[in-house]
Amino acid sequence: MTTPAPTPRDDAAHILVVDDDSRIRSLLHRYLANEGYRVSEAADAAEARRKLQTFAFDLVILDVMMPSESGFDLMRSTLAGKDIPVIMLTALGDSPDRINGLELGADDYVPKPFEPRELVLRIARILSRRGAQKQWHGAVRFGRFVFSIEREELRAGDEVIRLTDRERALMKTFAQQPGETIARHLLVTDETRMSERTVDVQINRLRRKIEEDPGNPRYLQTIRGVGYRLMADPRD
Repeated sequence: MTTPAPTPRDDAAHILVVDDDSRIRSLLHRYLANEGYRVSEAADAAEARRKLQTFAFDLVILDVMMPSESGFDLMRSTLAGKDIPVIMLTALGDSPDRINGLELGADDYVPKPFEPRELVLRIARILSRRGAQKQWHGAVRFGRFVFSIEREELRAGDEVIRLTDRERALMKTFAQQPGETIARHLLVTDETRMSERTVDVQINRLRRKIEEDPGNPRYLQTIRGVGYRLMADPRD
């Protein structure tokens, strides 16, 4: 018996999967739903166009080789004028095809067959970068927490989470570059008076305030041998 995918949050990123192969659509729908995304499907460019006119999507996974209209055609006619990231998914692996897709505005290009986990990582990277661009001067949200960059304040709903000066400085740095890996030595500043070892201690303290399982962090992640990154939620 197949375990049903968890119900995504209302503010989860909404992804449109456009592919004429029903097996690939079904596979990606299940996999992405299990990762917490909201997912819609379209079997061809015409159906995709109708859904793009009806719903707001955070990202489109677009097959190139489709009947009637190709993915390239849909990019030219519809997606080129929209501020929506696109990952092109195709069996075409030649450089001219990849270049064509990228020139039309695609953010990434994944050849078939593909590993679903790799695709999910590419999606997360794109959404994180867009989140960084949109959130730079505002606030970042991760789970039930919101950090205001201007006020340097961390909240969980109506509750203000107390931060030390050092923790506040770290949170501001991460919030200004959500999803980006920040080297440990860059977190050491005269303002915070922290050594790299002290940074690790402060990170562990922060995790106890924002992580359900500090030993297996979801938001404040360690990039082994490099530093840390804050995985913030995508924002509209």
